[in-house]
Amino acid sequence: MTTTDITQAGGSLAIRADQTGWTDDQAAVLRQSGIDNQVAAAELSAFLHLCQRTRLDPFSRQIYLIGRWNGQQQRKVYTPQTSIDGYRVIAHRAAADAGHALGYDDTLWCAKDGRWRDVWLDEDPPAAAKVTVIRNGMRFAAVARYAEYVQTKKGGEPSGLWVKMPATMTAKCAEALALRMAFPHDLAGVYTAEEMAQADNPSAEERHLRKVEPRQGDPWATPAPGRDFLTEAETAPDVEAVRQIWREAKQAGMPDPVLAGIVEISKLKDAAAAEPTAAPETGSEGVVEAEVVSPEDDYADAVAQLRAAAEAAHLDMDNFEVDAAKALGTALADAPVPNIRALADTIRAAA
Repeated sequence: MTTTDITQAGGSLAIRADQTGWTDDQAAVLRQSGIDNQVAAAELSAFLHLCQRTRLDPFSRQIYLIGRWNGQQQRKVYTPQTSIDGYRVIAHRAAADAGHALGYDDTLWCAKDGRWRDVWLDEDPPAAAKVTVIRNGMRFAAVARYAEYVQTKKGGEPSGLWVKMPATMTAKCAEALALRMAFPHDLAGVYTAEEMAQADNPSAEERHLRKVEPRQGDPWATPAPGRDFLTEAETAPDVEAVRQIWREAKQAGMPDPVLAGIVEISKLKDAAAAEPTAAPETGSEGVVEAEVVSPEDDYADAVAQLRAAAEAAHLDMDNFEVDAAKALGTALADAPVPNIRALADTIRAAA
């Protein structure tokens, strides 16, 4: 079935690739699905962009917005969610589009004694599960701890499917983590219901889906509601601030037109900074040309620093890109600049 077939079958609820806002019919159905007036306009806009990017249908519940009370903002904050099946659909579609092979190693479960098993037969829940996704020969392994994801009642005991299928639920969380490592651009900004189950725990006010090391950006962080990267770039005090905004926009999964707009703002600010100042009283003239560093140049500089750090540490340079991808959790070409710089710092510190 083609995209045109899907659009025709969807009728007035079909999401077009070129639409920039929800239609009245679509908005009415979204309200009936449980989205109330506390939802921010930016959250709805980001949700539309996510539906278009993932090609999941919110009106057949392939993807949906879940509101959870946030004490800091004193309102419900809406987070996009899908199921692990939705993640698999996105991953298989992205792999097929790229002409990549997609596979898995056997799922492993860990007991409290630290031993890994390829099948879980104990009555007690496992301590953790490990899933390895193989994309085009590259391996992306992730471990999910049961204690971090289990959904609980007020008394702290497990609830829902975590009572009946703790091993399966923990494995689904590990699979979601591994798939997001293997497909960071396709799965950025959306989490699975299995991962988010513990966000509904009575004591849970904040949810940390992925540990981020110091100075390391999170390429899977959901953009802050209401953030306007272009306006921030226009009002930034200097070029370096614009570059940082570009990095954050890229990590947040902003579309190419937004990233290109920030690049143009960076060039304009560079040109303004390069304009000649008043000549000294001695009558000497001279214009110091400012160096224009684009985000692409910034990326190349970060890779050069990483390569230099690896060489200085006498690492195996024959497999430089493969080893870097394993350490970064994604292909070097797809890694955010702050992550590359942080890895270079780590290698230098350990050398």
